[in-house]
Amino acid sequence: MTRVLLADDQALVRSGFSLILSVEDDVEVVGEAGDGAAAIELTRELRPDIVLMDVQMPVMDGIEATRRIVAEDLAKVLVLTTFDHDEYVFDGLAAGASGFLLKNSDPEHLVEAVRTVAAGHALLAPQITRRVIEQMVAGERTVGAARSAASSGAPEPAGPAVVPAGLAQLTPREREVLELVGTGLSNAEIASTLYLGEATVKTHVSNVLAKLHLRDRVQAVVLAHRAGLV
Repeated sequence: MTRVLLADDQALVRSGFSLILSVEDDVEVVGEAGDGAAAIELTRELRPDIVLMDVQMPVMDGIEATRRIVAEDLAKVLVLTTFDHDEYVFDGLAAGASGFLLKNSDPEHLVEAVRTVAAGHALLAPQITRRVIEQMVAGERTVGAARSAASSGAPEPAGPAVVPAGLAQLTPREREVLELVGTGLSNAEIASTLYLGEATVKTHVSNVLAKLHLRDRVQAVVLAHRAGLV
């Protein structure tokens, strides 16, 4: 059973999410919060597996609440918002969110997103573009600067690759899997590419995350880019 806490300042939105999730046999909504500060307190009290976090809320916004929840290792956070601006995505992922999904996604996508994050995988909505990951890798904190460079036609400097110490611990197959994770492929797509069973790929991904001390696939993607594997 996946225990979920809902954090959104609109009661009707929380009710809608609760209705969608509560009909699932493997999901339980354990609480609701109307602002970021309340979300942190309830997460500490209820210890849900996942917090569905809105971005714009009173008292404390969802990005800061996400940062604190992840820092205390209280729960995984799936950011849900009506905004698809790059800065929200970038800040949410930089704060440690395990996924980002727009509120206008279909109900079945919401349920699948919860299950995906609960299983330890990262989830990015289709609207998330490659440049957001590239900005994270380059350490860019200002989306506007990146857009300015793009509009002028000047490519952003790539910067030197940073090879993590744990990379040498990976087997050749695990390194290959990491490279494909870095390109954004799912386990099923990796399995098809390498002619492996999906369960075998899941094992390799788990080994990679453990050896490199990574929280989820988002961090694996960033590391693969930083290490120059992609």
